Formats: sequence, C-alpha cells, structure tokens
Amino acid sequence: MDKATELARLKDEAEQCRLCGLRQGCNRVVFGEGNPEAKILVIGEGPGEAEDQQGRPFVGKAGQLLDKILEVCGFERFTHTYIANIVKCRPPNNRIPTPEERGICMAYLQRQIEILQPPIIILLGATALQGLLDPQAKITRMRGIWQLWEGRWVMPVYHPAALLRNPQLKQASWEDFKKVVNKYREIVDSAHYSAHC
Repeated sequence: MDKATELARLKDEAEQCRLCGLRQGCNRVVFGEGNPEAKILVIGEGPGEAEDQQGRPFVGKAGQLLDKILEVCGFERFTHTYIANIVKCRPPNNRIPTPEERGICMAYLQRQIEILQPPIIILLGATALQGLLDPQAKITRMRGIWQLWEGRWVMPVYHPAALLRNPQLKQASWEDFKKVVNKYREIVDSAHYSAHC
C-alpha cells in the first residue's frame, strides 16, 4: 500500500474518532496535508478557527506567514512538506490542548510519522515541542537546537502565531529556519536552492 492510501485510511479513522471531547465542539477534523513523499514534516499545535472551517492546517494568518517562511527557504508547502498538528480537532476558543487530549491524539500523529518516514521534523511552538519530545520542555530554551528523536532530525522553532504577536522573534526564527535549509542540503538535496540562504 502506498503512503497516500495509508494516510487516506488513517484520515478516515481520525474523522470517526470520539475518544476525547474536542470532536463534539469542532466543525472539521484537520488531519494534515502535503506531499506524502516530502522529507520535511511540520507539526503545529492544533487547528484554529480558519482551519476548523476549511478542514486544512495552517490556512489562517499564521499559516500564511508559515507559507512565506517556507518560500524564502526554497520550500513549497505541497512539494517539500507535509503539515500536521498535535491534535486534529480545534480546542474551544483556541485554548491549548490538555495533556489528556494531546495524549489521545498523539496516536494519530505517531502513525502519520510511521507512514511518512520524514528525516526532518519542524516543531512549531511549545505545544508541538512538549507533545512530541518532552512535556516539560521550554521552546525559549530549545528552539534552534537540533534534537535527534527516533533517528530523525527535529528542529523546534517559534510558532508563526508567536511571530505575529511579537515581531522581534522573527530574526531568531529566521536563523532557525536557515539551519533547516542547511540540514536539508546535507541529508536530502545538496543542490536545494534558496535565494536567501
């Protein structure tokens, strides 16, 4: 079975999930999207209002900024990345998912990772960092530092929403994404082109 078929089956399963209360309060399950053969998996926190309406990850203002960041790096969302979240359903009022909600939904993300087999993972913000690597981790301490997790290179970075709230974080975030470009050239495509780094 190819990756796209496996992901489609898992998406169907996720859409039937009622293991936590989030599904009752949201419109759409936001499973993830992108290229199943991509070498970069981008993981965020969870769907916001725009994502909940469209059923797609990172389509609001933070998503538009993410697309711009990827573009500057020479990456295109549907070519170079697959984008998912720690939880698939929007928490009420965009609150942070509880540890219980994260724990339940992580099974789907783990299976996505098993199917995708990405050599590089970008964690957007504290919730993604804590959900995948360490519940006690601080994004301010770990951002920009490569982590080796289950044989994959993991880069924690600030969430795009944080950059919108605090533009002073943009320079640090850009330095982190330059490291992603360099790692991509090192382990995926030495000829990868970006006009900016």
